[in-house]
Amino acid sequence: MYPEELVRPMRSELTSNGFTELKSADDVTSAMDNAKGTTLVVVNSVCGCAAGTARPGVVHSLGGEKSPDNLFTVFAGQEKEATDTARSQMAPYPPSSPSIALFKDGELVHMVERHHIEGRSAEMIAQNLQAAYQNFC
Repeated sequence: MYPEELVRPMRSELTSNGFTELKSADDVTSAMDNAKGTTLVVVNSVCGCAAGTARPGVVHSLGGEKSPDNLFTVFAGQEKEATDTARSQMAPYPPSSPSIALFKDGELVHMVERHHIEGRSAEMIAQNLQAAYQNFC
C-alpha cells in the first residue's frame, strides 16, 4: 500500500469531479447492486498513465451531451478487496490498472483496459468514452 498522503491527490482528481470512491467489497457490491441506468467504474492507480491520460481523459469525457448516471472508483494498490470485487464484475477482462468499465443496468457494455490507455492521449480516451456514452447512456 502507498502512503495516504501520496494517493490523496490521485483520489481527489476523480472524487472532486463527481466520483464516489468505494473502499470495501461491501461498498462495491451495494453500489453496483443499487445502481440504475449506466455506471462508470474507474480502477484508479498511481502509475504514470493513470496520472497523464486515464484520469484526465475520464474527467474530460464527462459533462457532454450524454454521461453515465453513476460514477464510481476503486483504487488498486490501496483497497484490495474493493478492487478485486470491482474487477470480478469486469470479467472476462483480466485485471489491469488503470482501467475503465461502463455498465448498463448491471451489464458490462464497454471496457478500456490499460493497454488501451498506454500511449494514448487524454483526449483519445475521452473520445473513446464519449462514443460509448452515445451508444449506451
